[in-house]
Order: sequence, then C-alpha cells, then structure tokens
Amino acid sequence: MTDPETLHMQQREHERLKMLLKVAGSISSEMQLDKLLRLIMDEVKQVLQCDRCTVFVLDREHNELWSRVAHGESEIRFPAHLGIAGAVVQSGQVINIPDAYADSRFNPNIDRQTGYHTRNLLSAPMRNKPGEIIGVFQILNKLEGPFTREDEEILNAISVLAATQIENAQLYEEQKKTFDSLVETLASTIDARDPLTAGHSQRISLYADEIGRVLRLQTQEREVLRISALLHDYGKIAVREAVLTKNDKLTDEEFSHIRNHAAYTRSILEKINFSRELRQVPLIAASHHERVDGTGYPAGLMDDEIPLLSKILAVADVFDALTSKRHYRTRMPFTEVIQLLLDNIGSQFDPLPVNAFRAVKLDRLVRILEHEHPDRLEAEELHFLSGFDSVDYITAAQAEAPEFQPRLVRIFQRYYMQEYLQSSTTAQTQGKG
Repeated sequence: MTDPETLHMQQREHERLKMLLKVAGSISSEMQLDKLLRLIMDEVKQVLQCDRCTVFVLDREHNELWSRVAHGESEIRFPAHLGIAGAVVQSGQVINIPDAYADSRFNPNIDRQTGYHTRNLLSAPMRNKPGEIIGVFQILNKLEGPFTREDEEILNAISVLAATQIENAQLYEEQKKTFDSLVETLASTIDARDPLTAGHSQRISLYADEIGRVLRLQTQEREVLRISALLHDYGKIAVREAVLTKNDKLTDEEFSHIRNHAAYTRSILEKINFSRELRQVPLIAASHHERVDGTGYPAGLMDDEIPLLSKILAVADVFDALTSKRHYRTRMPFTEVIQLLLDNIGSQFDPLPVNAFRAVKLDRLVRILEHEHPDRLEAEELHFLSGFDSVDYITAAQAEAPEFQPRLVRIFQRYYMQEYLQSSTTAQTQGKG
C-alpha cells in the first residue's frame, strides 16, 4: 500500500501536471504577441493566486526589459540591469522576496507613483530552448501569505512553456511585418505609375476596413480584406503606361486593355504562396469590378457569386475614384457621391456594403480623405464629427435642422472641399503681393 504522505505528494503532482497542461492549452494557439502576454499573465495570476503579474520581454538590441501590457500598468520599459527583474536577468536565478520594503533591491518609486503597495514578489527568468534568457516573470502580492517554494517551481515550469510560445509569437510578428511591408511596397509601386492615383490603394484599404468594422467582420476577414484592397490594382503592372496615364478619352481597344488589369491581378497574385488564411486574396482582389447584375468584369459574376469582400472593395473603389482630387477637377459633391452609390444598388452594388459605408462616422472619412494632410486636422472638430455619419450629414445639408447641424455641414465641408488649403493659398498669395 502507498503511505498517506506519498499519496498526497502524488495527488499534488497530478494536480500540478493538470494545471500546466491547462496553461499550455490556453496559450499554445495564440500568435498575437500582445494577446499572448495578456493571456499568460491572466493564467499565472489565477494559478499562483496573486494580485498582479507582469511578463517582461528582453529586448537584446536595446538591452531593455519591456512589457506592452501589465496588470494595473501601461507599457513599461527600462534598462535590463535595473530593479528586481534586472537582477533576475543578471543572475539567471529566481528571486523570492517575502517583504519587498525590507529588500534593498526593491525600488519603491513605482509604488509611490501609482499608489500601489507591494508586499511581496516573485520573479523568475524565462529561457528558450538553448537556455538563453528571453524575459522575466514578475508576480506581486500573494493573496495569502508569502510566495512558497512550490510557487517558485510552478512559475519555473510555466516559464518554460511561455518562453517557447513567446518566441513563436515574436517570429510570427516579424514575419508579418516583413509580409506587410512587401504588400505595401507592391501597392505603392502600382500607385506610383500614375501620379493621379497616388495613395489610392492605401485609401481603398482604409475605406474597406471601415465598412468591415461596421459589418462586424471577424479579425481574420478584415485582414484578408486589407491585403486584397492593397493589391486590388496590382494587375495594372501589365497595362501599357501610355494607356494607364492617358488624359484623353480612351479608344475601345485601350479601354478593353485597361479592363484586363483585373484578370492580370488574379493571375499574378495566384503565383504568390499566400498562407491558408489568405488563399482567397487573388479572387477577392480581382473581383472588385464585378457587378451584382452580372455585367462586370473579368468573369461576369452575379450577386452571390461575388465574394462579400469584393463587394466591399467595389464600393470603396468607386467612392475613392469620385472623391480623389485631380488637377482637372475637384471632388464630386459628397451628397452626389452617396446618391450615386444608392442609385446603383441592385445593378452595380450590393446594398449591404453601401448601407454600411453610409454608417461610417464622418471623422473616420475625413482622416482617410485627408490622410496626406494630417497636420491640418483639428482634434476638437474630429471629435465633433465622430458623432455623425453620412446620413446625418445629408439630412443636415438638405433640410432645416437643430442647432448643431449647420456646424456639422460647415466643418465636414471645410475638410471635404479642402477649404483650409484654399484659404492658406490665398493668404500666401496676398502676402507675396
């Protein structure tokens, strides 16, 4: 028979293994670093029954410890040799302090600044597979008594699991940054072929994302939409420059040639090895000129045959085309643009993205319309516009309204028609006279 003490130890070990398995399961599928750090902290806080937990990541390039998120704190960053966490990095050892204010290594200044009172703390290094320290766990204020030797062992075990996943998330983040920079470079390359369309792909991605936000698309759907928007015109790389930049009316042959850019977009993008989550990007990007009545191109898709994300791109693309300033014209009046979108529901557009676009707040539209002039935007005016959408604006512009509405029209119109640029140019001209 197993003696009671041995049985008790086996039960505790069983419970510890169950707990570690639960933690591993919780964090193993999260690849976004901020969410992962928050998830790890929440798990540690629950398992070790403490008040706060912070995961510090070691930035070797700057020799700093940092945490984007922490219980009760905003982002923290400091030299890697300072404080208790710094001592853990330097020594590679677990530091368990039962009485924080009695330990000379403890820095009470943060408590003074935040009003928090640290009673005790436990810090442990996080090591990767080669054994290098990549960060530090720091947990504060055990709910009952000081941190124990068993707490140290549990935190060490969790740190092994966490270190591996944090490194995976960091690698994923670096790969995503590389991929995003490549996509944005490809988009800007196309826009640069025609000075009149500078910034077009970036604006389309922003308008489309606002529609996606209103429609409450899932995060992954919005990412597919963003990438598709940035690359939707990439097929123009195969369009003759003389046709692409021609100011006069296009001949039938030239118009047919430029229409081919949508098919070119799909054939080019299909050669890129997109991840499983982004596999639909070539189809979605190439279908932004399809129409719900089946008269669009390149495939003549109808209604439900057209991906929803492509229908969103279609609305964003037309809105940007009509509201982008050209050297030969100003923006089409805003009410006329919105009416054009409404008039083409059922023929060119699906009603869902059009109505979602009408619900986008005006401050967000202004930020995108004037993204080349962010220094011209007034924070107080944007805050005011954030309470209204295009439906509110059109109601205010066309009918008698409460007191706030004339201001609504005046502020939005000043940005939409870039009247601040006109007044600035007039002032400069008068100054030269």
